[in-house]
Amino acid sequence: MVAALGVVFGDIGTSPLYAFKETLNPEHGVAFTPDAVLGLLSLIFWGLMVVVTLKYVIFVLRADYDGEGGILALQALARRSVRGPSTPTRMWRFLGLLGLIGSAMFYGDSLITPAISVLSAVEGLEVEAHALKPFIIPITMAILVVLFAVQRHGTHVVGKVFGPVMLLWFAVLGLAGLLQVLKQPQVLAALDPSRAVGFLVTHRAQSLAVLGAVFLAFTGGEALYADMGHFGARPIRLAWLFIAMPGLVLNYFGQGALVLGNPAAIDNPFFRMFASWAVLPMVALAAMATVIASQAVISGAFSLTAQAMRMGYLPRMRVVQTSGTAIGQVYVPAINWLLMVGVLLLVVGFGSSSALSAAYGIAVSITMVATTLLASVVAYKLWRWNRLAVIVGASVFAVIDLTFVVANSLKVAQGGWLTLAVAAIVMVLFSTWAKGRRLGLKAAEAHQLPLEPFIESLAGQMPHRVSGTAVFLNADARSVPHALLHNLKHNQVLHTQVIVLVVLSSPTPRVDAVDRIQARDLGHGIWAVTANHGFMERPDVPEFIRIFAYQKGLACEAMSTSYFTSRASVTAAQLPGMNPVRQALFGWLQRNAGRASDYFELPGNRLVEMGQRN
Repeated sequence: MVAALGVVFGDIGTSPLYAFKETLNPEHGVAFTPDAVLGLLSLIFWGLMVVVTLKYVIFVLRADYDGEGGILALQALARRSVRGPSTPTRMWRFLGLLGLIGSAMFYGDSLITPAISVLSAVEGLEVEAHALKPFIIPITMAILVVLFAVQRHGTHVVGKVFGPVMLLWFAVLGLAGLLQVLKQPQVLAALDPSRAVGFLVTHRAQSLAVLGAVFLAFTGGEALYADMGHFGARPIRLAWLFIAMPGLVLNYFGQGALVLGNPAAIDNPFFRMFASWAVLPMVALAAMATVIASQAVISGAFSLTAQAMRMGYLPRMRVVQTSGTAIGQVYVPAINWLLMVGVLLLVVGFGSSSALSAAYGIAVSITMVATTLLASVVAYKLWRWNRLAVIVGASVFAVIDLTFVVANSLKVAQGGWLTLAVAAIVMVLFSTWAKGRRLGLKAAEAHQLPLEPFIESLAGQMPHRVSGTAVFLNADARSVPHALLHNLKHNQVLHTQVIVLVVLSSPTPRVDAVDRIQARDLGHGIWAVTANHGFMERPDVPEFIRIFAYQKGLACEAMSTSYFTSRASVTAAQLPGMNPVRQALFGWLQRNAGRASDYFELPGNRLVEMGQRN
């Protein structure tokens, strides 16, 4: 539970810094009255109960794929539940599209969360020291630069303090809120859901704008599901029900109680709850909490990128495993520095957490819609729940999610366009690479030689054999690797032991050990081997070869094994159906794709890479 607090609840746990303050923003056109405050609190409370507790904690957390969560895992689970010879192609593609849209939106969230979280914490300085206001942006940027700079060391080093810090954070949130509620107990009237309904009825013209601000209170709900694979559903449920949710609810009610007794506190109700001597320590604690919240989102972007690469939606990039025990702890340098540049530009461009809140919410709300639809398919098709119950439940959640999408769409012109633009760019990259790769492989088939007849032809005129093992990586288990043909043509030799290796990414998070390796003996010391890995596992080719050799009782010494790869180049002529712009984009992605040696963990001193133009 404590460990889950440090990773899973960082985003939603720091929402009190800015969420309630934003609901009281005069720009929404809602007059400041006690009834309005109670109505806003009631909306936040029941939103936490329905969206976070009921939907995510009770329902969506059941949808684990071999213990993993997240939108791509849910997409794969939904596709598995409808898989069959009679599955309509449109249904298959629609489920895939939902997963990709949710994933693309997550990248937009990864930009906004670090910026708005850290900035809102540092803004607490001006509550007691107005002279420090010019330094808020520089201090925020310094914290963010340090945060991104230490990513290469991995989260396992600093993760040990994440849980206790967040435990202290939620304890302080709850205590500070409770003290204010005891002073103004009438604030508990907001527990009545009729207050929320009454507010929406009496403020129909302003309700959508206000709901866009209310949504900020539970934007981290998606992280509960995305990080399930690290801790399991049970610790996350217990941490939410007994620590995070009570702390958040008490704090929001405490802020409401404060402004009921002192309306002047609406400029920053969170920090106004504390005595002047406690403000600076709270700024420091809030900064730590927001760094943890940012860390969770950044790590999520790394994991999502690694999953997308393994599922064929992104080209290979350098992925660094930062833990020897936790597969999900990875570092992707290219994504890290792109995120850092984007986050710093957001801080400078928007300048305040209130301005950034306009860009926050639309991406998360769209992801929530995708989650609802995919989880509904899983509930009906895989869990065999009652059809009427699934339809009713899905409809209720979908209506709530779509309401928040519409509410957040009002903020598109003020900044929401930014996250939509980021998501659109990511979707273009996903679709361009997936389609170009598919067309390139199809074009390459015309130039391929069947593997088994080729081996039979070698038997009649066997080339000179040299000692050692040669591993030729190939995309197709039935064809001759281009690297093998080039090696025979130029070097005119064949190793004593030859392994034609195909590495396949499974639509499951992890592959059982018994299904990891399939091998066929083609004779003459030549093997056709297929290695399977899940989208949450790194494709470690030397490890695959070690497992294969152990299973077959073969000698494959590490220092006498060479790895051969071919770097293919697909021309525009081989991409029919793609417009020139996307052809050029695919070519750029192809030229800048990471090396196979990095992606497949190949040792550089045993690698031979050959060029190939189809």
